[in-house]
Amino acid sequence: MSLMTRATWLGFENIPLKGGAIFAVNHLSHADPLLMAFYVYDSGRNPSFLGKASIFKIPVLGPIIQATGQIPVYRGTSDAVKSLHAAIGAVRSGQAVIIYPEGTTTRSPDLWPMRGKNGVARLALETGAPVIPIAQWGPQNLYNPITKKMRLRPRTPCVVKAGPAVDLSAWDGVEATASTLNEMTDTIMRAVAGLVGELRGEAPPPLYDPAARKNNKKA
Repeated sequence: MSLMTRATWLGFENIPLKGGAIFAVNHLSHADPLLMAFYVYDSGRNPSFLGKASIFKIPVLGPIIQATGQIPVYRGTSDAVKSLHAAIGAVRSGQAVIIYPEGTTTRSPDLWPMRGKNGVARLALETGAPVIPIAQWGPQNLYNPITKKMRLRPRTPCVVKAGPAVDLSAWDGVEATASTLNEMTDTIMRAVAGLVGELRGEAPPPLYDPAARKNNKKA
């Protein structure tokens, strides 16, 4: 990553150096997790990602990922709840857990953040840990998830910025209903989108909703 990117780190003052924390990040490209790992490591924390369980089964790479404290995500199976429990345990033990609330690289044609899945809100409610919004811009120039174009050029400019913890006090002690979780998740993702807008020098549009776009096409 040092060879392939010319990285700029912003917002380290918003990264808590001790205690459990949840880092909510926009997902631009398959190239961006390594950038995020370096950002979090350089901030003074050890990065722990929620990642697809299949990655942990890759020869050589899988055992390394597991040994460095990453957390497998079991999608669409009866083991899915184990992912949340593992993340809760990690945060409660004082780890900084990196989560991509969108669940996948953005489907927005303009690469703006999408509406997130509510796992990040569940994690916040269960642990009470601060949710730090983090935005990144630039990894899409290494690999663009929309066009599927790869462009591996040395010293590609990339920038990452953390913002202040999201104010979720309105939901202190409330029941984790679907409505509550969706509201919390949208609040977190709007904070992330606001930071992305700062990096792009643009006002962010409403959170992209791929489900609504799909339904509109059917109609």
